[in-house]
Amino acid sequence: MDNSKQKKDRFKRVASRRVENILNDIQSLSKCSNKNNYEYTEADVNKMLKAIKDEVKILETLFKKNLKDNNSTFNF
Repeated sequence: MDNSKQKKDRFKRVASRRVENILNDIQSLSKCSNKNNYEYTEADVNKMLKAIKDEVKILETLFKKNLKDNNSTFNF
């Protein structure tokens, strides 16, 4: 198996597991929305969601940056 295929297979295996963990954690966090068990304000929710969204933006930026052709040079 060539190195490229090994890297792709490893990415799929590792990323799948990590995404599944994140989705499970988000589902777990959503259970905190039950007002019978928890007390929170709109400001609390906004702060929490902002932190999550900011981290997702960083994630997107890193992946997009690494997808760009790093060998491109300026041409007229």
